[in-house]
Amino acid sequence: MRLVLPAFVALLGAAGPGAAQDTDLELVLLADASGSITQQELLFQREGYAQAITDPEVLAVITGTAYGHIAVTYVEWAANQAQVVDWTLIDGPEAAQGFADTLLAQPRQAYGRNAIGAALLEGLRLMDQNDIEGWRRVIDFSGDSAGNWSGPGIEESRDQVVAQGVTINALPILRPDDPGRAQGGLEAVYERRIIGGVGAFVVTAESRDSFAEAVKRKLILEISGTLPRHVAQARQAP
Repeated sequence: MRLVLPAFVALLGAAGPGAAQDTDLELVLLADASGSITQQELLFQREGYAQAITDPEVLAVITGTAYGHIAVTYVEWAANQAQVVDWTLIDGPEAAQGFADTLLAQPRQAYGRNAIGAALLEGLRLMDQNDIEGWRRVIDFSGDSAGNWSGPGIEESRDQVVAQGVTINALPILRPDDPGRAQGGLEAVYERRIIGGVGAFVVTAESRDSFAEAVKRKLILEISGTLPRHVAQARQAP
């Protein structure tokens, strides 16, 4: 699978065919494109990710990692999965803008009802079959429901992914009538059924209007390898 590299990094990697590219993080952005997501909402989600990946705060965290860069791919999931943006090494504003421009220019390619288990396994496949060696590997899963209408089960797929050393974080997009975590809403379901691995967490978009800010916050946490404050405090409690 092709790795999109800035010119100077590509020159550094030209020394030998098939050489692995070390980076701090391999990150699969796994975004909902199922039937509950309208075309307008799909574009809104892409805009949220494009805005976040080019944000100066996010870029500062990326350049502050041990390697100074991360590898990212954007995949939309529904009944099928579509890799909307190929693996891209983000090492600064130019690479981030290129990723964002490509993301916003692509047509919709995923349709139908949920197949969450298959989507998680596709994220793992994309990491296993790329030519990148990341110090950490993370799947960033987002969605507005937890149905699984076809393909392998959610929990068995999650466990298979986590067994390969991958962390799955989740970003539930709440609907106006969602009761929230306390009453077993989507946030609680994602915590119970989807996330897993070292340092796994959930960051919730309380509404579609807060989606972009939630994406930015989640990326900063994932890239820096830290937990949300309330999660860290809960896990440290006796």
